This record gives sequence, structure tokens and C-alpha cells, in this order.
Amino acid sequence: MELEVLWFVLVAVLFAGYFLLEGFDFGIGMLLPMLGKDERRRTAIITTIGPVWDGNEVWLIVAGGAMFAAFPEWYATMFSGLYLGLFGIILALIFRAVALEWRSKVNTDRWRRWCDAGIVAGSTATPLIWGIAISSMLAGLPLDSEQRLSSGAETLVHFVHPYSLLGGVAFTLVFLLHGLAFLRLKTTGTLRDEASRLTPIVGGLAAVAGAAFVLWTQLSYGKDWTWVVAALALLGVVGGIAALAGHRDGIAFTATSIATLAVTALIFGSLYPNLMPSSVDPAFSLNIHNGSSSEYTLTILTWTAAFITPLVILYQGWTYWVFSKRISADPVALPATASTEGSAEKS
Repeated sequence: MELEVLWFVLVAVLFAGYFLLEGFDFGIGMLLPMLGKDERRRTAIITTIGPVWDGNEVWLIVAGGAMFAAFPEWYATMFSGLYLGLFGIILALIFRAVALEWRSKVNTDRWRRWCDAGIVAGSTATPLIWGIAISSMLAGLPLDSEQRLSSGAETLVHFVHPYSLLGGVAFTLVFLLHGLAFLRLKTTGTLRDEASRLTPIVGGLAAVAGAAFVLWTQLSYGKDWTWVVAALALLGVVGGIAALAGHRDGIAFTATSIATLAVTALIFGSLYPNLMPSSVDPAFSLNIHNGSSSEYTLTILTWTAAFITPLVILYQGWTYWVFSKRISADPVALPATASTEGSAEKS
């Protein structure tokens, strides 16, 4: 396998890991106003992602670093031409991170309400913008003969069209379903039961938007082999909804995870061998050959990734294992003996 192809696949894997892990983080944040009826419930919801959300964001940082090192032209064109969208993502992530970290630092209802608003806004805006940006990139952007993309206002028209807007909505709703499956997997008692009631609404919306986006992507930009991952994406969403309805939490989360990974594979598979297709002239497109680093650089990167990547995956897997216990929002009932002894001491 050519190193350019290998690193395109690795970048796709890093983004797949980011969407898989951060996807349910975003879903949990969007579920906060739907299920957080009181402080006890809101705290329990946030606690489900408390130990892992910041580690999940590392996948985005590594994906960006891999793009910068392996495909510097791709990195430069994307981060300059899509500047406003990516800046919006960064702002949303900052607000969300600050709200998650500082929510418990000030013990007032007003402060917690502001932090909750930041969590919800950041968790909703990020997948929405990602979906619009990635869909627009797949559909083609006005790159000139030097593979440059203007970041001016005239370029914004290429981001606001039915396909890109559908991509933003589909990303948001599928992540909401993914978060619902994770919440069911991580909670018990009343909170888990209340989450079950959202399955028909969330599942129905995610199924409609997700199916429309997957079919549009496959029919317009897909290849023969991407029909396989398109089918997996559709089956993952439908299977996740069915498993949630049947109270099979582990199967539901596995199904939505497969759907998330399959959609990412569909996007990158449809994009290959291009990195950023040009809507002006296909000859102006940025691809894995004219946008990659030298072979020597890619060789050094490959050996580095082969050593570090397994360690990172093992460490993160261990983290999820340590914090695998279910969380309850129900009040803790004292044993009868303990309450009797307490009453005797008071008397």
C-alpha cells in the first residue's frame, strides 16, 4: 500500500474514532434539557461522560496533527477556506469544555443553569457545523488552479445548500441517538426508564435524516464498494432503535457505534482519492498525491504511529473499563438497621 493511501486511511480512522467517542458525548449534552428535570438527574447525566469526555477530544487533536503532517496542503486549504466554520466548532468546544469543568465550582442555581446552557449549545452546534462542513467538502468547493479556497463571504454560498444542511441535521440527530444509547447503557433506575420514553421520537428523527443523508451521499458521490458501508449505516440506525425499544442496551450502543463508523467510512470512501474536490474544475481538486508530504516524512510518521497508537488505544480502553459502572439518579436509601441506630442515637 502506498504511504499516501495508508495515511488517508489513518486520518479517516482518527476521525471515525473522534465521531464514535465524541458523538455520544454530544448526544449526552443534547439530552440534558430533555431528561434533566432536577439537579440530581442533571448531575447523573453529566457524570456518565465526566471521566472520558476530555480524552475523547484527543482524537480530534491527533486527527488534525495527522492532517498537518501527512497532508499539509489539505490542512492549509481546509483551515483557511473553512475558517469560519472551524472557528465556530472551536468556540463551541471551548464553551462546552468550560461549562463541563466549572459547573460544580460555584454552588448556585444560576451558575449551573448557565453552564448547562453552554453544554447544550456546544453539544448541538459542534455536530451541526461538522455535518455542514464535511458535506460541503464532499460535494465540492470552488478551489482554483492552485488548490486555494477563498475564505470570503462569496464562498459561504457553497456551504448553504440542501445537501450540506441535511448533513448537519443528520449528524446532529444520529449523535443524539448515539448519546441516548450510551445513556441507557450507563444508567439505571428512574433515569434509564425515562430515557426509554425518548426512543420513538429520537429514533424516528434520526432514522429519517440519517437514511436520507446516507442515500443521497451514496447515490451522488459513492462508489460501488461503499454500498456495503451505506447498508451498514442504515442497519446500524434501525438496529439501534429496535434494540433500545427492546431494552437491549449493549446491542443498541453497538449498533449506533457501527452506524457512526459506517457513515464516516462512507464519507471518506466517497471522497477518495480526493481530499477536497473542486467544483470549478475536477483537475483543480486536491488529492492524496498533490497534497501529501514527502515519502521520507510519511515513513517517519508511519513508524511513530505504529509505536504510539496502540498505547493510546490501550490506555483509553482501560479508562472506559475502570469507569464502566452504571450510574443512578435515584436517592440512596439507608438500610433499616442504619436508620434505626441513627434514631436511637438522637434519642
